[in-house]
This record gives sequence, C-alpha cells and structure tokens, in this order.
Amino acid sequence: MGEEQHIIWHQSTVTKQDRQQQNQHKSCVIWFTGLSGSGKSSLANALDQMLFSKNVQSYVLDGDNIRHGLNAGLGFSKEDRKENIRRIGEVSKLFVDSGQIVSTAFISPFREDREQVRALFPEGEFIEVYVKCPISVCENRDPKGLYKKARKGEISDFTGISSPYEEPDDPELVIETDQLTISQSVESIIHYLKQKEIL
Repeated sequence: MGEEQHIIWHQSTVTKQDRQQQNQHKSCVIWFTGLSGSGKSSLANALDQMLFSKNVQSYVLDGDNIRHGLNAGLGFSKEDRKENIRRIGEVSKLFVDSGQIVSTAFISPFREDREQVRALFPEGEFIEVYVKCPISVCENRDPKGLYKKARKGEISDFTGISSPYEEPDDPELVIETDQLTISQSVESIIHYLKQKEIL
C-alpha cells in the first residue's frame, strides 16, 4: 500500500466562489505562449499592472523566475520542459482557486503540454493567449542574447532554432506583438476579460 493512498484532498472552508465574490471579479489563468522574445513577459507584467490599478487580485508567474526556485532542478530536455509546464499548471490552479487572475509567461512550445494544463481547469478559466511574432523580429529583439547563442550551437534544443514551437490550434486570443503596442495588446485582453464577465 503506497503512501499516496493516505493523502486526501481537503476542501477549503472558504471556497473559490467566496473569494471571487469578495474580490468582485472571477479568477482565471491567462496563459501567454510564444517564442522567446515575442513579448510574453512584457505583456504579462503590463496586464498585471493594469489589473492592479483596477484593484483586481492578480499575479504573474514568469518562466525565468520559476526556474530560479520551484523548478530550479529542471533542465531543458523535452521531459524537463514537460514537467516544468505541468508544475506551472498546478501552481496556476492554486492561484485561480485563491480567487486571483494569474498570468503565466512561458514559451510552452508543445500543444500537448498546454492542453494538459487546460484540462486542469473548468471551462472558461484557462485563457490561452498566443503571443504571435515572426521569428525574425524575435531574433532582432533577442533581449537575452539567446538566439545568438543558439545559432552558435551554444544552446541545444532552443525553441524556434533547434527545437519546434507548435502554434496553438484554437487559442482564446492571438496578440501580434509586431503589429500592436503593449498598451493596445493589454486593452485587447482587458476587453476579452470584460466580454467573458471575468472582470
């Protein structure tokens, strides 16, 4: 008899619905996915700032920050990337359960991994935002110098160069960051959240 059979999920006394009612908005995960340099972190943080200014309970889970702590032991192999996204999905679920709007900024290159995270949430609580940007533009931006290193062969399994990025089939939103400013992109997401009565 494994130890896991002794682990029982405890229902919270204060429910997600109670928290949403107190906050006066619903909770969800806004899952930003796209190539490195497409603008995921910039967009997630700009959205978070806008939500904060509207007294909305929100938080950003950023790819690099998570790898400094929670996922420090994971590398960039396909298996480790899969586990990275699985853990983020579970942490996001806890944030949503706490009544917050959580924005995640992860390349999350594989459709299957994103769909597994989507499956953790009830309908309408997982909002996939494809931060679409041509690789040439991402490479020109190259804020961390990663494309340069990948082109030199210093980084293996780099998304868009030596590892594939699988575009979302049916995302809730597509934001083309080579066409829109950050503030226009944020407005587009806020409009969607209001339309879906999350805000």
